[in-house]
Amino acid sequence: MNYTLLGKKLGMTQVYGSDNQVVPVTVLQAGPCPVLQVKTVESDGYNAIQIGFETKKDKNASKAALGHAKKAGVAHAPRVIKEVRSSDAIDATAGDVLDVSKFEVGKKVDIIGNTKGKGFAGVMKRFNTKGGPASHGSMFHRRIGSIGLCQWPGHVFKNQKMPGHMGAKQRTIQNLEIVSIDAEKNLILVKGGIPGANGDTVMIRSSIKAKK
Repeated sequence: MNYTLLGKKLGMTQVYGSDNQVVPVTVLQAGPCPVLQVKTVESDGYNAIQIGFETKKDKNASKAALGHAKKAGVAHAPRVIKEVRSSDAIDATAGDVLDVSKFEVGKKVDIIGNTKGKGFAGVMKRFNTKGGPASHGSMFHRRIGSIGLCQWPGHVFKNQKMPGHMGAKQRTIQNLEIVSIDAEKNLILVKGGIPGANGDTVMIRSSIKAKK
């Protein structure tokens, strides 16, 4: 199973690498993540691990969430709960706490997060289309333009790029190098940028397609 943690994007900065070159990095708070439940093929039909991140106040959590956490030996209900499937048996038990100790500097990780939501956007912003003339009287500046013929085919083709909701989609950035780890503060610095705004929850897992 690929080692997986839940975390939070804190922001970007830059550090000096071993060759004294500036490296742009994203700072991630990775865990600690309590294990709430371990599912097996025998009991549930598949192997999976359920982990949590951060905590809720007891008054803001449902009785079901509090009971689920208490059953696993976790003091408070987590704010975020994710289930991670695995083809192999899970080497963990409910109540264990996962942290950054299994990650190593120089290794590759995959970061899964949601992109920033941009709301309703036109084709020029959403798909970087050229648009029309900018001169006066054109009446065609940032519009979509012609999207289909009248007589044939008589309808708009499927997958036509049109205005609509932009962003707020799950994206995975693969093979990001771990530049630094601060085990005491549960921080990981990865090279490059990742999806989402500062404060957004992300999933950090050991790379599944790392080049050997």
